[in-house]
Amino acid sequence: MNATPKNASYKQRLTALTDAGGATLLAGGLRGVEKESLRITGDGLVSRTPHPAALGSALTHKYITTDYSEALPEFVTTPELTSWAVTQLMCDLHQYTYPRIGDEMLWPLSMPCRLRSEDDIPIAQYGSSNVGRMKSIYREGLGNRYGRYMQAIAGIHYNYSLPEAFWPAWADIVGRQNDQQLKSDYYLGVVRNVRRIDWLILYLYGASPALCKSFMPDGDGELGELDSGTWYGRYATSLRMSDLGYQNSNQASLHVCANSLDQYVHDLSRATATLNPEYQRIGVKVNGEYLQLNANQLQIENEFYSSIRPKRVIRPGERPTAALQRGGIEYVELRALDLSPFDPIGISNLQQLFLEAYLIYCLVNPSPGIDDTERWGNKANHLDVARRGRDPDLKLVRGNKEITLQAWARRIVDDIQPICAMLDEGSADNDGAYMAAHAQAAEAVNDAEQTWSGRLLGVQRESRQSFADFGLGLAGNYREYFLGLGDDFNQHLGELQQESVASLARQQEIETADTLSLDEYLARYFA
Repeated sequence: MNATPKNASYKQRLTALTDAGGATLLAGGLRGVEKESLRITGDGLVSRTPHPAALGSALTHKYITTDYSEALPEFVTTPELTSWAVTQLMCDLHQYTYPRIGDEMLWPLSMPCRLRSEDDIPIAQYGSSNVGRMKSIYREGLGNRYGRYMQAIAGIHYNYSLPEAFWPAWADIVGRQNDQQLKSDYYLGVVRNVRRIDWLILYLYGASPALCKSFMPDGDGELGELDSGTWYGRYATSLRMSDLGYQNSNQASLHVCANSLDQYVHDLSRATATLNPEYQRIGVKVNGEYLQLNANQLQIENEFYSSIRPKRVIRPGERPTAALQRGGIEYVELRALDLSPFDPIGISNLQQLFLEAYLIYCLVNPSPGIDDTERWGNKANHLDVARRGRDPDLKLVRGNKEITLQAWARRIVDDIQPICAMLDEGSADNDGAYMAAHAQAAEAVNDAEQTWSGRLLGVQRESRQSFADFGLGLAGNYREYFLGLGDDFNQHLGELQQESVASLARQQEIETADTLSLDEYLARYFA
């Protein structure tokens, strides 16, 4: 096979991939989903009860853990060959959980339910082991730095890696050696391209155009009043991913460059080793109690908020940057997804299929380095779409020019279409599901009312309910749905029952095996 020119266009690369048997080469990638959701009481408040022991150990359970709070369970699928396998497992995790949380429910929206005070959000606990206590201290630090309300925001992470069979052919197409460096370079290309066009994900799948007034009693000057209990953005797509949520000012000055793996690791490592005067004022260990792990700009790498992360599975006690240095990039984690209120598990099968095609597009499409000018343009596009992505007059910055969101989105979605066709051709079912996912995205580009945020605002308006009451009603519907499925539906029931018991035993083993004091453990971890 002849390699494409060094400066080959997307269409040249796509043609070469098609000619090399792209339908077969792209089949068999691994994908997985992580989903957070608040555990709430019947009257719509954050639960104050501990993570149920019937669900096993949040420290060691393979599938069910907690994120920031005891009341913020996180469901994690294993890497699967098909999106249907992910969907089935995620359904089974929900079906398994509901009978074990009594009268409580899972909040189906990304922005939190009714909040009364920061004390309403209990920090997750992981037992008495050093690793468990470190996880809780890290969360204590997040609360002290950013406030607990922000930590109660929930989302979806979509993980993806290309099949091994893809890489030798891709090496031939781009005229490179087939090695780990190739994978790392092109996964970083995905990261850069997602940074350029993550706004498309916010436009299509952002589902947080409104929030409960309890989250921000005084508003912010830009949001309107949908009703007496709800703030909303008329054209907003994802307030979660705006400056009201994860993209807040605390990390505005933090830049982690993804132009090379060395640069990425260097910038992230520097942020975890550079003191922050504001965080120094909080204190680290005060009166014998840890208020945060350290006073650095980031306590650990995971504190860095971004739309996408390059990842490698870490070994016990290993830092994420060390794992990347050791073995390079293994997969990418797309983090820009709100919970879909239209799906009981927070994400649809068609959405997963489009995300797969979107990430492949971001790999095949040329991805040069990002300079400071482009970086600020990318950030402005992201925030503009989060706040007013459905505004028909919205223009984004592309290169040195302005372009309407609709025109740019249409161009991207059109370019993704051949990838969807290839994925359909290579799938075992070949049932046109990828093209159906593409058609759904294309429809939303042409009609903003078909986006998740447009649909959600329409449904909430029709309900004549506040954000809190609407979410509570939806939570009740999904609770009844999963309780109605019964154990016979659950394909993973036996495994989940065993894992709940085994995870508690594993936690106890970890606690028994500790020989270092917590101070010694932390000193060794950060050495």
